[in-house]
This record gives sequence, structure tokens and C-alpha cells, in this order.
Amino acid sequence: MTARLAAFAAALSLAAGLAVPAHAQPDPAKVLRAVFPVAETGFDPQAAGDIYSNSINRVIFDTLYKYDYLARPYKLVPNTAEALPEVSDGGRTWTIRVKPGIVFADDPVFKGKKRELTAADYVYSWKRVMDPRIRSNSMQMFDGRFVGMEDLVGPAREGGRFDYDKPIAGLQAVDRYTIRIRLNFPDTELLANLTTTAAGAVAREVVEAYADGAGWVMSNPVGTGPYRLKEWRRAQKIVLEANPNYRDERFPGSSDPADREIVAKYAGKRLPFAGRVEISIIEESTPRLLAFEQGEVDYAAIPVDLAWNVLDPPAKLKPRLAQKGVTLSRGVQPAISYTYFNMEDPVVGGYTPDKIALRRAFSLGYNVDDEIRIIRQGQAFPATQLIPPTMSGHDPDLDGRKAYDPAAARSLLDRFGYRDVDGDGFRETPDGKPLVLKLASAPSAIDRQFDELRKKSADAIGLRIEFVKQKWPDLLKAARLGQIQMFTLGNINTTPEGFGFLGLLYGPNGGFSNLARFKLPEYDRLYEEARSLPYGPERERKMQKMNELVTAYAPWNITVFRYENVVTQPWLGGFKYSGYQQHPFAYLDVDVAKRRAATRQ
Repeated sequence: MTARLAAFAAALSLAAGLAVPAHAQPDPAKVLRAVFPVAETGFDPQAAGDIYSNSINRVIFDTLYKYDYLARPYKLVPNTAEALPEVSDGGRTWTIRVKPGIVFADDPVFKGKKRELTAADYVYSWKRVMDPRIRSNSMQMFDGRFVGMEDLVGPAREGGRFDYDKPIAGLQAVDRYTIRIRLNFPDTELLANLTTTAAGAVAREVVEAYADGAGWVMSNPVGTGPYRLKEWRRAQKIVLEANPNYRDERFPGSSDPADREIVAKYAGKRLPFAGRVEISIIEESTPRLLAFEQGEVDYAAIPVDLAWNVLDPPAKLKPRLAQKGVTLSRGVQPAISYTYFNMEDPVVGGYTPDKIALRRAFSLGYNVDDEIRIIRQGQAFPATQLIPPTMSGHDPDLDGRKAYDPAAARSLLDRFGYRDVDGDGFRETPDGKPLVLKLASAPSAIDRQFDELRKKSADAIGLRIEFVKQKWPDLLKAARLGQIQMFTLGNINTTPEGFGFLGLLYGPNGGFSNLARFKLPEYDRLYEEARSLPYGPERERKMQKMNELVTAYAPWNITVFRYENVVTQPWLGGFKYSGYQQHPFAYLDVDVAKRRAATRQ
């Protein structure tokens, strides 16, 4: 028996003696019904890179820390950790202790024994984020942080094996429940990053039993969270059931007068409330909204292209819905929308003046105002920089956007040799070759609206554009492999810390979170310097310079910051809007009798 297998055997032996307390289980008659507008990719917290899959991962897997569900401003609190980290050595050494007695959901891989969550599970899971084979979209949150991690990553990046058993000084399980972190620099974002799904704990034996050829475990999630996967029909339906092994967690309290009603009803009650969660994937806006209006869905984000079906300007719920007891919650999403250019693509990529001019002209020629007014029905406003409002690092005085100016776009293309040589109305490259832009796009109705606007804008400046149509999960997979020339995306953060948006263009993250594969030494240097600085003027100056470089080199066509409008049914309890957690399944309650009475009418 190898040393590692012996360690697993010892852990299982210890876990076999665990007595999981018998708590009252959630009511199986309480079925929470939600909807996703985009198909999921799978349920591996280190591998998944989309907000929808991670909404599921968040309730299957546990992070050490989380944000208090009710607190505003947002407050970070322990989850599976006993307390906040003990920090020493000027912020470079962290000690975190895991609560004992937490166990994973039952699974055949545990051979009928209770498997306890330990410090080693977090160490292993965080190493998975850094394993190049996993291609984690969250690599940026740990990259360069842990002392000695490059000893594991370097060989693997060059085609060697990522050695999970090799100890490193920066990330250790010093005993069964204690994690010791040693950092290369004081990291102001690390604590927030430990709340994200990629920092959730998986069991190594589960990964080794169920991993596919890429090392992913998308179909067999086994965690310690409030729910477990019951049923999965890809791109159609996801069903969760309450995890009977889940520990005794309670709905939080709050002293905020705004929370008085929710606290009076739920504070101190055991989570989760619903015994079952059913998520339908409905990509088209009209049937998705109709499902809500017919009472088939308990809450939903209003599709932006149907906002005026639900709202009276500027943002008031229509009387027909208000009279039914429907409520509206609204906020600015911690999100940014943009079209990226693959910087390794021979047509749109590169750092020479002619390629920069092509990308900048495309951005100048795109009518963002029409996107906001027509497609988004006023539920957005022009983006000015990489970090959205309401997040740390946003500079209200910075405006790096380029106003819609097709005449300037045409002039710029002319100046750098992009001319219509053959007289067909579309420009060729400076060396006379055909110029075709290929933009990836999902097949939904709203994506077709965006396609029409993109084509109209491109036609007006003489650029030929074609659309590569595939389902969202397939597009995301191709994007991570560098197989897409241009792709319109929205990135949503799950913490109030905005610096992570800058990591989406950090060179070493190319092919991971940096789908544009932007690699500029000056930008990378500023990113590395800024991430090691405390909050303050010097850090903000470096971040502003990074924004300026993005404006100058144009790897992204940044478009809008978005409003989010969420409507909830009168029978849904426990809901409090948070832009950082779109689907707080564990906190939501269903009044079954009230729902039954309302839907019979």
C-alpha cells in the first residue's frame, strides 16, 4: 500500500467512527423551482467556469468562508472554518482551522463509511485549481501566491506530471484540521477568493474514482454542502435533494431594520428549508418569463429583452404583477459585458498598430446605445472601465470608453490600409486578402438580436462579420482552447472585490480565465505589483494604468454594466437580493399551501 493510500485508509478508519447527529430533515414537499437562461457545463468546482454551474456547486460543496446572507455591506464570515484566519509575518502566513465533524454526502466510493472533511481536502482542492491539466478558470486567484507552488506547476506546464503528493512550504495540512498558508506577498484578495466555489473542498478519492480524461468530475459531485445532485438531464433539468448528512446550520440574524420581517420569520431556523430543488434550463426569454407568470417558477431574473413586459419605466413593477403579490428586487450586477478578440488569432490578434486599429475601429463602430435602448430595454449603462460600480477598485472618475463614432472607425481603418479593394462593400486586409470577422454566438433569440446589431454596426464601417453558432457550453469549451476568434461574454463576480476582473487579462492566465489570451509585459508587471499592495493610492494608480493599457490595445470591446431585476412569487420566503449570489437555494422557503392556492386561480 502506498503512503497516500495508507493515509486515505487511516482517514476512512477515523471517519467510520463519526456519529452524524440526527437532525430533522427538510420537508420533501417543499420543492423550490428555479430557472437558468443558459445551459450548465458541469459540477466540478475547480473546473466549472460559468455562473450557472457554480450556482449548483455552491450548495453541493463547502468553502471555508462565505458572505453573511443578510449583512449589507457584505460581511465575510466562517463557514467550515472555525474562525477567520490567524495572520502573521506581515500578512504572509495564515493559519486556518477546519471545524471537526463535518462529513461528505454518502457515496459508494466511501464504502459505506462516513467521510470527514479535513484540512487535507482543501489543500488537495486548491492544488487542483493550479494543475494546468484542469484548466481551471479560477487559476488567477491562487497563481503566484503560495510559496513553492511553482515547483508543482512548472513541470506540469511543460508537459510533466502535477505531483499532488509533493509537499510545498506554502500550502500544508499541518494536522487533520489545520491549514498553514505561506504567501509570497501579503494578498489583499485571498480571503475573498476563499469564498468562491473553486475554493470548495472535494474528496480526492472521489476525483480519482470519477474523473474523465481531462481530470474533471462534472457528473459525480460529492460535497459537504446542503444539497446533493439527484438528477441531471444536460441542458434541460437539474434536480437537487437535501443532503441528509448536512451539519446543523441556521438562518442568520440581523440588526438591520430592513431585515426585520425576514429575521422574525426565519432567524435561527435550520437550513436548508426545501427538500428538493428543481432547475429548468429555458434559454428563450419568452417561455422563461411565461413560466414565471404561470407560477411554474418561484423566482426569476427578468429577461432584459422583455423588461417592459414586466416593468413600467424607469423600473416599477407593473400593477398586474404587484396585485398578485409578486415583488421586485433590483441592483447593479457585479458584472461586465464585452466582446473579446483572440490575441493569437492571425486576423484580429497581435500588437502591431494595424491590428490594434482594426480592434479599436470595431469598438468605435459598435452602437452601444442601441444595445442598451433596444435589446436591453434600458437595463444597462455604458461601461467605463474593467471594474463595475459597487465593487472595490472601481474608479468613478475614470472613463475609458470610446463613444459610438462610425465615421472615426472608417477613417481609422482607411488610415491603416483596410480598404475595399474589390468594390463589394467590404474591406480587405492591408495586404489585399479577404477580411472576415467570426463572432461566436449562442442560438437563442436574444443572441440573434445581438447578432443583428453587431452585423448592422460592422456593415456600416465595411467589415464583414460571420457568426459561429453553437450551444453555450460548447462555445465556452472552444474558447478555453483558443479556437474562437471573437466571443461576446459577461463575467459576474461572486465577491465584492473587483481586482479579479483585472486578472481576466493577465498573461499567464491565457487559456484559463484570460480567454482573449492577452499578453502584454507592462500589463502583467502592473498586475503583479498591484496585487501585492494594500488598498490605497499607489495600488489604484497601477490599476488605472492597467485600464489605460486595455483601452490602448483593445483586446476587449467593453460594452455595458448591467442592471438586474429579480421577481419573486408571493409564496417564496427567505429571499434577499444579492448580486453576488444569484441562487441562494439553501435560504429559500416555499409556502406549499400558498403556492397551491395561487396556482389554482
